[in-house]
Amino acid sequence: MKSQKYVGVDLGGESGRIMVGEFNGTTMHLSEQHRFATGGTELNGTLRWDVNRFWSEIKHGLSRIASSGTAELVSVGVDTWGVDYVLLGSDGQLLEWPWHYRDERTRGLLAETTNRIPREHLFQQTGIQFLEFNSLYQLISARKLGATLDQAKQMMMIPDYFHYCLSGQTQTEFTNATTTQCLNPSTRDWAHPLLKSFEIPVDILPEIVEPGSKVGTLCKSVRNETGLSPINVVAPATHDTGSAVAAVPVDQAYGQDWAYISSGTWSLIGVETNTPILSEKAMKLNVTNEGGVDGTWRLLKNVMGLWLVQRLRISLESTSTELSYGDLTRQAEASPAFTSLIDPDCPQFLNPPNMLESITHFCRTTSQPIPSSAGQAVRCVLESLALKYATVLKSLEELTGRNVRVMHIVGGGSQNALLNQFVANACQVPVVAGPSEATAYGNLLVQCRSAGSLNSLADIREVVRRSSTLEYFEPKHTSVWIEAQDRFETLTRQLV
Repeated sequence: MKSQKYVGVDLGGESGRIMVGEFNGTTMHLSEQHRFATGGTELNGTLRWDVNRFWSEIKHGLSRIASSGTAELVSVGVDTWGVDYVLLGSDGQLLEWPWHYRDERTRGLLAETTNRIPREHLFQQTGIQFLEFNSLYQLISARKLGATLDQAKQMMMIPDYFHYCLSGQTQTEFTNATTTQCLNPSTRDWAHPLLKSFEIPVDILPEIVEPGSKVGTLCKSVRNETGLSPINVVAPATHDTGSAVAAVPVDQAYGQDWAYISSGTWSLIGVETNTPILSEKAMKLNVTNEGGVDGTWRLLKNVMGLWLVQRLRISLESTSTELSYGDLTRQAEASPAFTSLIDPDCPQFLNPPNMLESITHFCRTTSQPIPSSAGQAVRCVLESLALKYATVLKSLEELTGRNVRVMHIVGGGSQNALLNQFVANACQVPVVAGPSEATAYGNLLVQCRSAGSLNSLADIREVVRRSSTLEYFEPKHTSVWIEAQDRFETLTRQLV
């Protein structure tokens, strides 16, 4: 077949990329066209997303693609993180910069909400992990403030907003809608009764569409500004983890006995299921049911992830010379094992002013040695993450009755060989690492399937397998890690 090109816009917590994927019928070749910093922006004591700047960067990337020739371009699609949203007024313009999920406005609202409505009812209605930055609590906060929500005519998730900028059409893609705690997994529609009970206007919620749906066509103003032709705008799995999981290069011989970690700013560890699991045990284990491609569900748990290392690096740079992630990992590998452990999901690590001070405080209050070097601090984080993953994996196996035989690690964190080995050791299963660009592959190949060049999710994963270089890690030092797991679980139980 003649090669086809697709454009994927992938926005993460640290950076955004504009990628072109060229599909030749067998493999897909990725090329990065533009990269830019994302991150939150301080605004009058609040933390927001400067989506206007992101939109300018997206258009810059599209212009670069146009200047290199667009004859084979088929479509463009956007993925981002979950939970955050924009509000538009009656004129179709932003009412305010969207809030960042790490802003403090939702502090305490989870407890306040579950005091009003039992957790059991909330979980049955939404199937989502209880995290105080979920869209539901953000909207409850907005309801308390009043004015902006009252003026809103349309609410869209962040990637849907950029599809609106590209095409002028307003829709919400399913995988990102499921991150909100505002969607009923049984009906696959907005949880209208629940939202009305909090006086959240349901008429501002757009139609929900499946991943791979055509949103519209690139609008004339964007074509004029960028030089692109009138290509399709297609909603991939717009939640970046949804796209990443769609691109897990799993061998079908494993059936469903595999798990994944989408490893980046957040670590999302999960398994793929055919239906949401809404049992009382699932609620108590605080897992989440998020939508996937082709009617699948992602039964998973959010873990704080490499955000800890990202913020630790910033803290360390204030007291020493600049350190790359590679430098920090090498120093960690050379440091003693299991000197100190932390619970990565303690609220104090969500957005501290100084991550090193937060880790120091945690170790001091739990009567553990305080890391005395950058390497020790990073090793503490990486070992703790691996042990947390093992704890979550055990929960997922209990809920599904499966015996996971292989762990796939995808995303940027899959490039950290030390963490990959720690995961194999802690989870006691082989680890397959890669691709690091799983989200981009998933985004682009769902567009490819939308165009009719692929038929199924299995086809997408086979293309990823053929297109990627994968690394393999076998479990080592099992007895030492079993002892560390016991210590970690004792520590985390004491914190509850």
